[in-house]
Amino acid sequence: MKIVVLVKHVPEPTAARYGDDLTIDRTGVDCRLSELDEYAVEQAVSLVEKGVPASITFLTMGPEGAVDTLRKALALGGDDAVHISDESLHGSDALSTSLVLSRALDRIGYDLVVTGMGSTDAEMSVVPPMVADRLGIPQVTFASALSVSDGSVTIRREGDRAVEEVVAALPALVSVTDQTGEVRYPSFKAILAGKKKPITTWTLADLGVTADQVGSLGAATVVRSAAPQPPRQAGTVLVDDGEAAGQIADFLVGRQLL
Repeated sequence: MKIVVLVKHVPEPTAARYGDDLTIDRTGVDCRLSELDEYAVEQAVSLVEKGVPASITFLTMGPEGAVDTLRKALALGGDDAVHISDESLHGSDALSTSLVLSRALDRIGYDLVVTGMGSTDAEMSVVPPMVADRLGIPQVTFASALSVSDGSVTIRREGDRAVEEVVAALPALVSVTDQTGEVRYPSFKAILAGKKKPITTWTLADLGVTADQVGSLGAATVVRSAAPQPPRQAGTVLVDDGEAAGQIADFLVGRQLL
């Protein structure tokens, strides 16, 4: 069985910024493995530890520094990794990202694709279903637990009103939430072992993708402007003198919340 985990190289939350072209800067700031993807790595490694006979490959698309993200994932477990790196990828949106990742998955081969529930930079949560759609495989998303047996994957999804159990035939794609449990901390020995595991680098040409299908040329979305979040302002304190309920209602109506 082949498990492929999608991981992303993202800026540190306190360092994230836009470049001059209004794309997220991933080269001039400190970056790391997306925290939400760490849960996907943990779940894939745990499946193997629980007896699922599988190899694990980590897959990412990003600049040269994304190799560090793959090394962090490999320190947690897994066998090897694939890094898609090409200058034409700069400025790619979710649509073109899903194209590149799906082409890479076709080349790698897979039975189960595991992802985080979203990235900590864009937080869109749309790439996993886009990838599944391009591959033509079932997607079972927002899993708080998963297991594999008899050619199928079973997940638990916890909603506001119910806990669902969803089963899908393999091959399939699963996105996991941060409710799946703690992520292990790699030992020094595991970190050293991760540095020795093979990482293969592919370009767009290796995947049969042209430059006009990705980057700013292939993007279906464009950032027109960006501005820092305004500082948080002090709230209004109401002392209930018998009229507080009316004042709250007026406040909500004034902001079209009621």
